[in-house]
Amino acid sequence: MERRDFIQNSLLAGFAANNSTSLSLPSKPKLEPKIKLSVSSYSYWHFKGDRFPIEKVIDEAAALGLEGIDVLHRQMESEENSYLQKLKKHAFLNGIALTCLSIHQGFVTPDKSELKKHVDHTIHCIELAYKMGIPCLRLNTGRWNTIKSFDELMANRGIEPILPGYTEDDGYKWCVEGIQQCLAKAEECGVLLALENHWGLGSTPEGMLRIHDTVNSPWLGLLMDTGNFLENPYEKLEKIAPKASFVQAKTYYGGGEWYSLELDYPRIINILKKVNYQGYVSIEFEGKEDPKSGVRKSVELLRKALS
Repeated sequence: MERRDFIQNSLLAGFAANNSTSLSLPSKPKLEPKIKLSVSSYSYWHFKGDRFPIEKVIDEAAALGLEGIDVLHRQMESEENSYLQKLKKHAFLNGIALTCLSIHQGFVTPDKSELKKHVDHTIHCIELAYKMGIPCLRLNTGRWNTIKSFDELMANRGIEPILPGYTEDDGYKWCVEGIQQCLAKAEECGVLLALENHWGLGSTPEGMLRIHDTVNSPWLGLLMDTGNFLENPYEKLEKIAPKASFVQAKTYYGGGEWYSLELDYPRIINILKKVNYQGYVSIEFEGKEDPKSGVRKSVELLRKALS
C-alpha cells in the first residue's frame, strides 16, 4: 500500500507541474523589422523620351539582387491581359515581386462627372493590379489644379491656391468620397490602397491622416514618399510612419529633375524600425545621372542604411 501511495502521489505531482507549465505560456516574440528593398520602374523613365520597358526594369532589379519592383502605370506598354501575364511570369522567373502599381488620379474636383472618371480609372487599375498579382495600389489625393504646369508647381514648392469659391474642407470631402467608392473593389480584389504624400491635400501629414482616419478602412493605408515633404521632412515622416503600408525612397544623383534633397537615410530607416515596419522600401531615383549608375548608387546607399 505504501508503494501504491508513493506512485500515485508522484503521478499527481507530475501532473500538477505539467499543468502549471502549460498555464505559463511564453509571451509572443516581437518581430524584428524585415525591410525589403525594391525599385520603382519610374527610376528608369522620368516621362521623357521612349518608355523604358518594365521587363528590363525586372532584369535590372534581378541583377542588383533586389526583392521587388513597383510599376508605374503610365510606363506600361499595354493593358492587354497577355502583356500583364507576361510581366507577372517574367518577374516570377527572376525572383522579383511586383510590389505596387503607381497610378495617377485626383479626387479634388467639384465636377461630379470628373470625379466619377477618376473613380472609374482607379477601380480599373485595381483590377489590373489584381490580374498582375500586385497587392498594393498607389493613390494620389489630387490637387486644386489652379497651377496648370507641374514645373511651375514644383518651383512653388508644391503649393497652389485653392479653387475660387471653395474651401479646403470641400477638397477633403471630395477626396474621402472618391476613395470610399473604390473600397469595395479593393477588398474584392485584395489590393491595398496606399495614399501618398504627393502634393495637393497629401502635402502635409495632417492632411494625409485626416483622410486616412475619416475613411477608416483596413483597405486604406499610407504611402510614405521620403522626398515629398520638402521642409522638416523627418518629423513629418515620423507622423505618417505608423500608418505606412509602402515606402518610396527618393535619390537625386546628378541633381534632381525638379529639386534635390539631402536625405539622412539611416535616420529614416530608424523611423521605420521604431514602428516595426515590415514592408518594402522602393527606390525612386529622380536624378539626372544615367539611371543604371544612379540606381546602383541608390541601392548601395539604402543597403548601408539598412545595415
